[in-house]
Amino acid sequence: MSSLVKLLVAGDSKTVVEFYRIFSPKILSYLIKKLPTREDAQEITNDVFLETLDSISLLKDERKVLNWLYKIAHNKTVDFYRKKKIKAIILSQSPFLQIVANEINQPEFQFEKDRIRDKIESALYSLSHNYRKILRLHYEDKISVKRLAIIFNLSFKAAESLLFRARQSFKLAYERA
Repeated sequence: MSSLVKLLVAGDSKTVVEFYRIFSPKILSYLIKKLPTREDAQEITNDVFLETLDSISLLKDERKVLNWLYKIAHNKTVDFYRKKKIKAIILSQSPFLQIVANEINQPEFQFEKDRIRDKIESALYSLSHNYRKILRLHYEDKISVKRLAIIFNLSFKAAESLLFRARQSFKLAYERA
């Protein structure tokens, strides 16, 4: 492990500040060209450096640090647009969803709602404790993935991965229920 990486892994605050000072202008400039607003670029620049510090120990060659930062920035940009697209699709379906919600509130749908609720509960309780916990915290308590990472003592990516696996397990359990 190189000296820079060792200092960053150790959490040396001077090194972290210097690392950000040297590389953030390049990453910000790259992201400004890729994202709709400067604010988005600044926010994602910060996310890039948070992720970098979480996983800096994986960097084998200190000479490739800038390429590594660009790769993380690229991945964060892809995530940004993927989330934006999903949000647009959901919002475009909103009138339809409202009609469905109104229909479901009719008395004749109460039995079906109860059956679905029971199926959801059954599927949820068939999951491991950690899967149940992360799903409830994220979807019922509206806790962000960043906060989940802290609660579960995981890196951001590991928390995303745990949430993904929990959702996949829930889908399978729901289909079986």
